[in-house]
Amino acid sequence: MNIKDAKTQIKNAMRAYFTKDEHGNYVIPVQKQRPVFLMGPPGIGKTAIMEQIAAEMGVGLLTYSMTHHTRQSALGLPFIEHKVYQGQEFDISEYTMSEIIASVYELMESTGTKEGILFLDEINCVSETLTPIMLQFLQYKVFGRHSVPEGWIVVTAGNPPEYNQSVREFDIVTWDRLKRIDCEPDFEVWKEYAIGAGVHPSVLTYLEIRPEDFYSIESTVDGKTFVTARGWDDLSQMILLYEYNDIAVDEKLVRQYVQDPKIAKRFSVYYDLFNKYKSDYQVEAILKGEISEDITARAKAANFDERISFIGLLSDAVSREMKRVTDKDTMIKNLLQTLKVFRKRALEEDPSEVMGELIAGRESELTKGRKAGSLSQDEYDIITDEIEALTRQMNLIAGEKDGKPAFAVVKRDFDGIVKSSKDDAQNVKQELSNMFRFCEEAFGEGQELFLVTNNLTVSDHGTRFLSRYGCEEYFRHNKDLMLYDKEKEIDAYLEGLDEED
Repeated sequence: MNIKDAKTQIKNAMRAYFTKDEHGNYVIPVQKQRPVFLMGPPGIGKTAIMEQIAAEMGVGLLTYSMTHHTRQSALGLPFIEHKVYQGQEFDISEYTMSEIIASVYELMESTGTKEGILFLDEINCVSETLTPIMLQFLQYKVFGRHSVPEGWIVVTAGNPPEYNQSVREFDIVTWDRLKRIDCEPDFEVWKEYAIGAGVHPSVLTYLEIRPEDFYSIESTVDGKTFVTARGWDDLSQMILLYEYNDIAVDEKLVRQYVQDPKIAKRFSVYYDLFNKYKSDYQVEAILKGEISEDITARAKAANFDERISFIGLLSDAVSREMKRVTDKDTMIKNLLQTLKVFRKRALEEDPSEVMGELIAGRESELTKGRKAGSLSQDEYDIITDEIEALTRQMNLIAGEKDGKPAFAVVKRDFDGIVKSSKDDAQNVKQELSNMFRFCEEAFGEGQELFLVTNNLTVSDHGTRFLSRYGCEEYFRHNKDLMLYDKEKEIDAYLEGLDEED
């Protein structure tokens, strides 16, 4: 299955394991829970989906690579304990708490997290001395005499043996204690993630044109060459930072992440071409509705690769604006809840002190959430923006002792934030309409419009924006897209019947 389906399977397993009975006890005790084993080639996003799952479910996440552990660090160190049994004294061996188990308890203590995921990566690469201990752990969730606390789900991951010479084949006894999930790279699924994550449009459009370059591992006379989803993601982040700092992106940089010389060369050439399109096509002017006849004529005459690149530029520009609006909407919703608490308390307490306490509470939540792994980067940024707004409002009411006028000042500031957000949303909505209008003029009802519509559909912030603010052109073309997909399904079914005849 693809990594998206694997993510759904893991979340479903977690919901089942987190189920409690009428007495508040977990229906399946931790010792009876089968750990999930996520098997798949390197760099397809196994660790990334665990971070997403923890953030989406609001639970803690603790990650360990088992290749870094010895028998002592996993089991604990031995020490001599003096015991008395039936009147006789004995010296026996005990073990300190495992480093891994201790880390779970430390995270719970420092963040207040009660439920979470213990993610053990590369579990099929453990040392020979650690193998028997891992078998015991997978069955009973125990290292030595110390067990994983209730409320913590064990998820493991590993690579198939053809990708890693250190892999140890599990026997049937071990496999029979695991929920095995096999996953494979899938560009269309990764594309959904990439659009939402803001992957550089040059990477997205290049892979749209050459999807066969998305994931590749080959053995050559010079050794192994490989390209992974993780490599493209990391390269994208570096391109964004290089561009921000006016550093040239060249083939030398690309080869550090795309470790296949042929693909690295192709992408480097394409990146230069992409920047030429970026310079030639006036994306900002198009989104403002200032459509040049020359640009329209060029788009009409462009070949397929150039059209894909251009659409990527348009989609990326609009997508970033939609994300900015939807993130701000979420921040406003959170801020409103905080200010409701402020209004109630400020009538009886010092307004500045109340605001200071509320800010401290949000900062604590931010710190604990980041440490526990229960906050995504987007959530972290949204709370940070909320804290900035609260801090500005605290400065506005500095010295005010009366709650009513203090709240009036805060409300005026809040109303200004809301108005600004609504204005931004209307501007972005107009940009969407302008983008569709240009594409209709340049490409007619061709596949380019389907691509634009699909890019918006698979984007989480795109669908959030559209569901709240709407866009007549989008809904019209999305309807056409669904009808087109249905026609393809019918055609495929009829072709199957013909083959049977």
